[in-house]
Amino acid sequence: MTRPTDVIDGLPVLATLDDVLRAVSDHPGLLVRYSNGPDADRRDGPSRDYEAGIDLPGWSVTTLEPEPWWSRSAADWVARRLCKYDELGQDGRFPWLLTGRVVGRGPDHEPLVTEVVPVARVGRHALAEARRRYEERFDVGRGSAG
Repeated sequence: MTRPTDVIDGLPVLATLDDVLRAVSDHPGLLVRYSNGPDADRRDGPSRDYEAGIDLPGWSVTTLEPEPWWSRSAADWVARRLCKYDELGQDGRFPWLLTGRVVGRGPDHEPLVTEVVPVARVGRHALAEARRRYEERFDVGRGSAG
């Protein structure tokens, strides 16, 4: 991982999409979470299924490591994964990278993790690069055929 130029709330900020890709390579099983950060998550407790009114057994995350069947570049996979949930980056929430122990699946089939180890925060420029790549290389909004 290149040296981050910034550290916010104790997390190094990854400035570019290449920095994020290096982190994925350096940390097998790396995950991304959109929230107010690891300190807020520890304080507030695990994720909640508001529709069902139940606390989940861990925090909702998304995988960043490409699946073995993925035939395109890792950069395409990571850009897509960052952008699929970027609407969650509102109200002070931001994407940050972590490792953890998967303890189940949430109501949207997302991994739920405990034993969270924060790795880094995804910077705005890296997110903008991911967004450009996603929009240039994908038919955004078109679903999969069953």
